[in-house]
Formats: sequence, structure tokens, C-alpha cells
Amino acid sequence: MPNNPGNMKVEELMIRDVASAELPGSRDEVLSILKNKHISGVPVVKDGKLAGIITRTDLLKNPEEEQMALIMTRNPITIEPDKSIVDAARIILRNNIRRLPVVENSHLVGIITIADIVGTIARMDINTPISEYVGNHVVTVWSETPLSVVGEIMELADVKAVPILDSSLALLGVASDKDLINASIIEDRTEKSDMSAAADDDAWTWESMRDTMSLYYSVSKIKFPVTPVKSVIELKGEPDTAVLSSSVSDCARKMRRNQIDQVPVINNNNKLLGLLRDKNLLEAIV
Repeated sequence: MPNNPGNMKVEELMIRDVASAELPGSRDEVLSILKNKHISGVPVVKDGKLAGIITRTDLLKNPEEEQMALIMTRNPITIEPDKSIVDAARIILRNNIRRLPVVENSHLVGIITIADIVGTIARMDINTPISEYVGNHVVTVWSETPLSVVGEIMELADVKAVPILDSSLALLGVASDKDLINASIIEDRTEKSDMSAAADDDAWTWESMRDTMSLYYSVSKIKFPVTPVKSVIELKGEPDTAVLSSSVSDCARKMRRNQIDQVPVINNNNKLLGLLRDKNLLEAIV
């Protein structure tokens, strides 16, 4: 069991067999990787060298874009394998990101994520109560809200998870961007564009007499069903929760065991007090 995270190197913790996407490529390839691997982001490589990174958030913000190169974040923040996990946690918090590609000589050799660091915190004995780290920026939605609306709310509020409340304001569960991606579908449709053959500055051409050419083209878009968000959380069962006196390591173990990114914090009446995010736990070692 690690006692001093400052002594642990990134190379000890990083994932070496990295799921990545190759340029050139399409959005659908990335979407397939995210769903099948149950991950939230993938590095993009070209000839073994890191070219960018694509996350679930990038896909949700660009639902109609199909080219990987136009969706990805270029020149992503990286870390070297000989740095400490405290360095990694500090970079993640400072830049508000969830993963760090690990590179040597511009080549991708691994990746370290918040979940990896939380796993280390889970094996430690940090008894500090989570009350010091609970986030106060919480956006909630009603259980009958359509998934399509929840997706829009999450994008506008720039959050990756929303607690779901029933009509009595009791907590039913948490819906994440991962849940939305898993429930998403690709909608293909055909659109029409009419292009006039006459110039707009041709004063002798009557509008009704202009020759017109119709261009039909296919548009593909990520779409969410209009089913209520409660349909997503019903599949997940009872949510894992914590109280303000719960310890940092206990909550880290709960996140690691259940592969979740956040834990709702409640009182004795099941009323929501806040949301403890995995990123909040990194503050305990930084």
C-alpha cells in the first residue's frame, strides 16, 4: 500500500496498452471505441506520434462533425513517464482535464487518468472527511426530463454528470456523459441545397426564371432519444452515496469498485447536499 504518492512515478501507474484512434479517421470509429472500451476519451495518433485527443465532451459538442481531425483537441497537454503522480494530479487539476497522454520523444507510450490516481488514493489511508472537497457547482434535473434535454443542459452548464431528483426532491441516481453516449444513436438524413445558376447582380434576370440546381447531401448526427432520463438510471440500480463525514480513501474505494466518476453526498433524509467528483479527491494529495 503506497504511503507517499510523491514517490510513485507515472510509469508505475500508467496504462501501457492504450486504446487509441489513428488519423485519418471518422467520428464513428471514436464513438465505437468509447462504447466498447467503456472509456471517456482516446488519444489520436499518426505514425505512432501523438496528434491529439478526443473525449466524450468533444463528440457531444460537435454532433454533426464526422471527421476525427476536426473534432480532436490538437497539441494536448502531456506528461513524461518519470514524473510523479503528484505532478500528474497537479497538471490535471490546473488544466481541468481528465487524462494525460504519456509521451517519450513525441511517441505515445501510455496514458494516466484520474481513475488511475483515484485507485492509488483508494489503497492509501487518507481519513480526511470529504466535507473539505465536495463540489458546490451541482446541476440537477427532474427524473422525467428527456435525455435529449439533459444532454443540452449538461453542455450548457459544462458538467459531465447530473444528479436526478424525483418530484419530492429525493435523489434517484446520477446520469453521466457516459450514459448519454451509450444511449446515443447516429441519425442519417438527407438535406437539400438550391443553388441558382444566375448571378445575384444580374438585373435582367427575373427571380422566377432563374435556373436552379438542387444539391442533395447526407448529414450524420449524434442524437439522443426523447425517453425520460430515469430510464438510464433505472438500469444502474440504487446509486452509491456518501455523507460529509465519509473519508477520502473510503470514497475513492467506492468509485474504484463501482467504476464511477462521482458520488452524490446526501443527508439522513436522502436529500442531496452536493456531488463529490473523482477530481476533487486529487486535491487530497496535491
